[in-house]
Amino acid sequence: MGGFFLSFEGIDGAGKTTQVEKLAQRLRSAGLNVVTVREPGGTILGEAVRNIVQDPVRTEIEPPAEACLYAAARAQLVAQVILPALKEDKIVVADRFADSTVAYQGAGRGLPEELLNALNAMVTRGLVPDLTVIIDVPVEEALARLRGTRSSDRMEMLEPAFFERVRERYLSLAARSGSRFAVVDGTKSPEEVADQIFALVRKGLVNCTTTSGDRITQSRG
Repeated sequence: MGGFFLSFEGIDGAGKTTQVEKLAQRLRSAGLNVVTVREPGGTILGEAVRNIVQDPVRTEIEPPAEACLYAAARAQLVAQVILPALKEDKIVVADRFADSTVAYQGAGRGLPEELLNALNAMVTRGLVPDLTVIIDVPVEEALARLRGTRSSDRMEMLEPAFFERVRERYLSLAARSGSRFAVVDGTKSPEEVADQIFALVRKGLVNCTTTSGDRITQSRG
């Protein structure tokens, strides 16, 4: 399979969505074919799940049910959007992917990581990002950003200790999983963060080839 698959991770308020947009715009300006996706979302099922899991008032969800909801949305997104795009040698930039389940439902909710890994392997069909960028921001700063921008959804209303566990798990994943992960300091200005991410992605694209064997950066001029 050709294409290049990049995922953004980090706690709520880290700035992932902003950086997804900045990176996609920069890559498109370079003549590259980019598809952006978000989790949950991107399909009819995914958007329905998004409405359920983000509802701060009407929804009470048990941790195993929450993990399964995210997994269902991910399965549809992989099958309907991500895999077809990669087969067409496109660059896919995801605002969250499988590592979110390990961090949020694993460390955050206390579900066993081995079970979540098995669930992820099934719904992703074994698909793993070529590069995962973790935007790291201290919990206090991330939550302050959320309070200053919009009303919180169900997940964002959780206690700071929840997000501390999630952040620690992200950093642990990066420390033990090798070259797939890159941790970026999200406390810097959005422009500085964007420049660092672009440099990481550009380096990753150098060795990425299409299904025809051409390098992506070359085949797009």
